[in-house]
Amino acid sequence: MIAMKRLIALGLLLAGCASESPAVQAPTTAAEVVLTQPTAPATEQMAQPTQPQSTDLPATSEPAPPASAALPAWQTLPLTDARTGATFTFADYAGQTVFVEPMATWCTNCRAQLGNVASAREQLAGQGVVFVALSVETNITATDLAAYADRNGFGWTFAVLTPDMLGALTNAFGFTINNPPSTPHFLIRPDGTATSLITGIESSAQIIEQINAARG
Repeated sequence: MIAMKRLIALGLLLAGCASESPAVQAPTTAAEVVLTQPTAPATEQMAQPTQPQSTDLPATSEPAPPASAALPAWQTLPLTDARTGATFTFADYAGQTVFVEPMATWCTNCRAQLGNVASAREQLAGQGVVFVALSVETNITATDLAAYADRNGFGWTFAVLTPDMLGALTNAFGFTINNPPSTPHFLIRPDGTATSLITGIESSAQIIEQINAARG
């Protein structure tokens, strides 16, 4: 009887210990593990890899060169009006016909030719023709050249050639341009092109004919 009571007491003791032990949870399944993983923010899921931006700039064309860049050097080198002191270039006369007569104050042929040029100029007055006389005496003063022109009644533009300008004209037209007694002269057309060098004393009618041909 005593033994039976001890067995009952032992059973009750074991039952009490079992009720106080924490419940054992069933192992978590793989599906539950997946579901419990943190979800990436929607913005991260939709983000696409960024393409590198090109640093190449669009090719730009070079600016067009100025119109003077296409002209020969002798048309862009400066000259000085012996009377007024104003600076000019032949490029300033674009669109006009220009009669150019290299000369020297000591040259009698030049004086005769310039007399015929004066007559032609009077007949062409108001027709937009420009007349320029160029002294190949690069060491003469502008004052002396202006006095020569005034003394002979030559009322158009006279200028003393600079060494650079004389060299440029020689390169373009040949050495004859530096020989005043041969009365060298040429014309610049309205489009900026020039005739070949002409020599010899000519009448005013011949000069006008050459000018009309240059005007087209």
